[in-house]
Amino acid sequence: MTDSAENNVCVIIAAKNASDTIGLAVASALCEPEVAEVVVIDDGSIDGTSASARLADDGSGRLIIHEFDENRGPAAARNHAIEMSRAPLISILDADDFFFPGRFKPLLESDNWDFVADNIAFVNADSVSDALTMVDRFDPKPRFLDLVAFVEGNISKPGVRRGEIGFLKPLMRRSFLDAQGLRYNEALRLGEDYDLYVRALARSARYKVIHSCGYGAVVRSNSLSGQHRTEDLHRLYEADRAILADGGLSPADAAAIRRHEQHVRGRYELRRFLDIKGKSGLAAAASYALGKPAAIPAIAGGILADKTERFRKGGGVPIAHSGANGLRYLLQAAPE
Repeated sequence: MTDSAENNVCVIIAAKNASDTIGLAVASALCEPEVAEVVVIDDGSIDGTSASARLADDGSGRLIIHEFDENRGPAAARNHAIEMSRAPLISILDADDFFFPGRFKPLLESDNWDFVADNIAFVNADSVSDALTMVDRFDPKPRFLDLVAFVEGNISKPGVRRGEIGFLKPLMRRSFLDAQGLRYNEALRLGEDYDLYVRALARSARYKVIHSCGYGAVVRSNSLSGQHRTEDLHRLYEADRAILADGGLSPADAAAIRRHEQHVRGRYELRRFLDIKGKSGLAAAASYALGKPAAIPAIAGGILADKTERFRKGGGVPIAHSGANGLRYLLQAAPE
């Protein structure tokens, strides 16, 4: 029996205060015949998230719920779920997202990968029930990502807050993670997925992408994934520096990670400048910037971008491509 046989997928859902949405996430995972386990980690919720997850149980014995006494972050929650679970394939599902029916079948049609991701549909929170029956059928057109392509896809472009590739939710092979000693970096509360996948690609992971769509990302104005602290940015660029310090990278790979580190560090410097301005005034913020002349271009460019964002088409919205049924997709794809 191969890793890709039926009933060999563990779906991991890290959830904090997600009582309104986790029912759909759990139900969509349990509907998939390839799913052996759905592990929900309630990460210190205070709104009855665990109780809402239990209401979605189908009685098959596949739902496992574990509660943290206090919030530890998505990386810690996912690592704990990986250790609790046994299925050879691991799928991450955000607590406010869902799987379209039949998600795993096209992902498992071949075994020539360590990570395999599919297209994502962006769905407005008020139209989820309609979207479940509207997903377009696309030609899979499989391709492989190398480290440079993945990292470049996580560097924001003008008018787009986050890079495209970072949104992908790959199915991961446990045997690869274990052989390479890879787990999520629990110091991170932003970019923990990016960090894990970069470290995997640095160890020659085969990261496959297909263009058929099986993942629904729900767009909400109050999404936790869109909120982060200034310190989170600092820890993320330090994670890039740690990967660079480990060595063993090709010159092209190291250059790409360095570009990402500089990009995130620029975002950090802007946020730090604004934090100081908000707390202590413009003079204190200006003094901070003058003390770090290398950060001035990032601060000035960030302020200009913020002030002109509303004039840019699609400012702050992930790049998305429209399908025949009106849904927006992360990857441009040809109809099947």
